[in-house]
Amino acid sequence: MLAVSLGDMIPESLRLADVRPYSVYPHSIGAENEWAEVMLLVLAGYLLVHFFEHTLAPHFHFGEETHVEEMTASHVGYAAVLGLAIHTFFDGVAIASGLLVSASLGILIFVAIFLHKLPEGFTVASLMMASGQGKRAAFWASAILGGATLAGAALMVLWRGQVRIALPVSAGVTLYVAASDLIPEVNHERGVRWALLVFLGVALVLCAEYALQV
Repeated sequence: MLAVSLGDMIPESLRLADVRPYSVYPHSIGAENEWAEVMLLVLAGYLLVHFFEHTLAPHFHFGEETHVEEMTASHVGYAAVLGLAIHTFFDGVAIASGLLVSASLGILIFVAIFLHKLPEGFTVASLMMASGQGKRAAFWASAILGGATLAGAALMVLWRGQVRIALPVSAGVTLYVAASDLIPEVNHERGVRWALLVFLGVALVLCAEYALQV
């Protein structure tokens, strides 16, 4: 997700805005304004997830489902579902936006998000169970996340003309999930195995990009 957001989604957002993504100094005032607008949209997406996951639901952090003292109140589980639903909604927006730009970009975003979705369902289910909810609530919490992703994709089908806005915002969301939620969890693990997996993930994305371009 980190590699896709920084290496594909943000540069493609700049390209859609007719800005040269590899130029440090844009060549005109108009280009400079467009560059700033794109990056502000990325920042908006980043801060949006921070607000819902760590401001609106301040007691929720990935991994805290293993600490009983953090999860004794039932409302904490529901707040966590709300925070996760926001970023899963933008997962759907990201996939659909990528597909509207190009099939290769859509596939890359889909693969990156899909690999994150596998543990995400277990995470939200464990959060609900740890906060005192039953298996039924855990199931519906997972279903809500899946539904939020589909809702985000459906919105972009109707809102396809606004892909220049949706792609950078969803890039910011993806960047937040990767850099602020997942990388810190990797850093908490002892040893180098998990850290090396981060580099392996980036390498796989680069290989996938090359394969899709051939």
